[in-house]
Amino acid sequence: MRVAENLNAALHGVLEAHPTTYVIGEDILDPYGGAFKITKGLSSRFPGRVLGTPISEAGITGLAAGLALCGDAAIVEIMFGDFVALAFDPIVNFAAKSGSMYGSRVPMRMVVRCPTGGGRGYGPTHSQSMQKHFIGVPGLSVYEMSPLHDNRAVVGAMLASGEPSVFFEDKVLYTRTMFDVLEPFRYDMVAAGNAGVGVARVFLDDPEAADCVIVAPGGMVERATRAMRALLLEHEVTCCLYVPSRLYPFDIFDDADSPASPGSSLSASPGVQGSGAARLRAGLRAARAVLVVEEGTEGGTWGSEVAHRIHRLMWRELRRPVVQISSADSVIPAATHLESRVLVQESAIYDAVLEALRD
Repeated sequence: MRVAENLNAALHGVLEAHPTTYVIGEDILDPYGGAFKITKGLSSRFPGRVLGTPISEAGITGLAAGLALCGDAAIVEIMFGDFVALAFDPIVNFAAKSGSMYGSRVPMRMVVRCPTGGGRGYGPTHSQSMQKHFIGVPGLSVYEMSPLHDNRAVVGAMLASGEPSVFFEDKVLYTRTMFDVLEPFRYDMVAAGNAGVGVARVFLDDPEAADCVIVAPGGMVERATRAMRALLLEHEVTCCLYVPSRLYPFDIFDDADSPASPGSSLSASPGVQGSGAARLRAGLRAARAVLVVEEGTEGGTWGSEVAHRIHRLMWRELRRPVVQISSADSVIPAATHLESRVLVQESAIYDAVLEALRD
């Protein structure tokens, strides 16, 4: 199953299981089925609950927040993640606050899906990774799609949390195969954090004894593992990749692990091992270097938040400060050779690991 098919199956499953759930967006109806075909078949099966809308990201998201506030659930598709900037006000000033501003907690079951990222030559206004703009908003969760996390569990966890979530889906992942990692690596799932979807670890032999730990979201998995393979073959450097599903709140290293919720990916995904913030920290402790990698442009990033939390928890145990790798502080060109100079590439990860280990 490809990632796009897995996500499509997740949406079919949610609409089938929960009759008060709506999917809302532009051009999502059959036969088109959305710009990336993620909503294919939904409007044919659930015609009253899959709503095609005019071009107004603020209006679409405001409608979804209103449905959620009234007790329904809503999943919004933003055609390109760049356009979520137009919905910033209803997400941040309405949806994120509505869960707690009325005197008692109110469930706000709302997911805003954002196809995101570059690598396809779409240019400055269709290639951005906007995650950092939503990090630190009270009452709002930020997730990123991963080829190692079952979207059926992730979407379920976002809706079950009772808080609005923004779900970033790197466009290059849609055609990738689920649960597939580059040889000679393998992966497992560690139950850590309160999201109930776990952290994927990609490693060679012992995930808690690698030379370097790389923390990266789902969109970076392929580039990171290719760098890891080159480092292994050319320098005998071993790396372990940590891939969280929820980017914020970021609590996978915290001491208090919560058990996985029923139906989460900790029971649905293959290779799940038990509870493990301590096991993740053990890998950081043993590593000679720790890197955080993301495609978003540098400055005020998710990686800064991750580095801060690791430093606060483990400063006395780290060999050196956490290294952050981001895309350049630049708009994203459409020309392929120029785009590759701006966005994080496999070579940047490879070089950063070697440099960190030389210090």
